[in-house]
Amino acid sequence: MDVPELLESASLLVPEDAATENDITVRDIWDYLVHDEWEIALGLLEEFGGTCSLPLEFWGKLAEAAEELRMERSAAWCHWRCSEIRNGVIRADLTLRPAAEARRTTPISGAGVLRPMWDIGHLSPTGNRAVSIASLWVESMPILAPGGRATVRLVPLTPSHWKHVQPGRQITMHEDTTVAGTAVILEVHRPSTAMPAR
Repeated sequence: MDVPELLESASLLVPEDAATENDITVRDIWDYLVHDEWEIALGLLEEFGGTCSLPLEFWGKLAEAAEELRMERSAAWCHWRCSEIRNGVIRADLTLRPAAEARRTTPISGAGVLRPMWDIGHLSPTGNRAVSIASLWVESMPILAPGGRATVRLVPLTPSHWKHVQPGRQITMHEDTTVAGTAVILEVHRPSTAMPAR
């Protein structure tokens, strides 16, 4: 499929009565598509993800269109949303330790590149701390500097490890044996049970 077909196909997956925070509807998207305003249409379609639950197929088509348009951050975000549907997502309020107190002295990328370890309360068979891995996306910021604080989205590598995690719980982030940051869980969304065919 080419970009217009991908965007048209994705728009058909949005509920007809859905609207973004700015009251953009699917009809508005079609106006942009008719006028070959593909980048605008893509950006607006992404906004629907914050207002309604959309299927894996929707995000897959948007990711493909973003890649064709060479919109790297949009493509990364759409692939990320696919991962959230497959593995679930945990939103948390993360505070990184200051550079003077931690091993990290440089900002972390906000675009889902980092896959840190998290102490979420598991113990190894010998009674030592066991960590679980989850990728990290920083909401509304391209980077997060040491000592910074932001709302983040975590996609677990092994969703079953995170079944006990609930809002309000504090967890710690590790890039090595030291604590890199602390996070308080805000929301937990389990993996989708019904996977649409591609």
